[in-house]
Amino acid sequence: MLTAKDIMTSGALTLTPETEVVVAAKLLLEKHLNGVPVVNSKEELVGVICQSDLVAQQKSLSVPSFFTILDGFISLSSSDDLEKEINKISATKVEQAMTPNPVTITPETSIEKIADLMVEKKLYTLPVVEDGKLIGVVGKEDVLKVLTKANG
Repeated sequence: MLTAKDIMTSGALTLTPETEVVVAAKLLLEKHLNGVPVVNSKEELVGVICQSDLVAQQKSLSVPSFFTILDGFISLSSSDDLEKEINKISATKVEQAMTPNPVTITPETSIEKIADLMVEKKLYTLPVVEDGKLIGVVGKEDVLKVLTKANG
């Protein structure tokens, strides 16, 4: 049975939370990557920055809906959600645009479980973590390569 360690990219590129968003976007485009792990100065995984995070910056801000009861305003959406949306749209650093605390897998995670995560949770960049350290990344192309080898 194939596992993450069989298909992962070791020594994967990483970014830091302080990296400029423009630099991250150029890296993703130049290297044809969907996402890149974000690590802090201790090499600990703190997030993942994906193309979709950067596309979110182009999104228009949705103004929260309110309704009035006895001359008081009640928001129909969370102010925390609005704040996160504003931060993502106005991000200049990776830390502001990344997805923090990403879903991770281990070297022993099966390819079936990886495929399930990618399809059901729409996660296409899965950091591989062992003993608390990032050791690689599995992307959707890694899974597709297995499919082409099996049928080629």
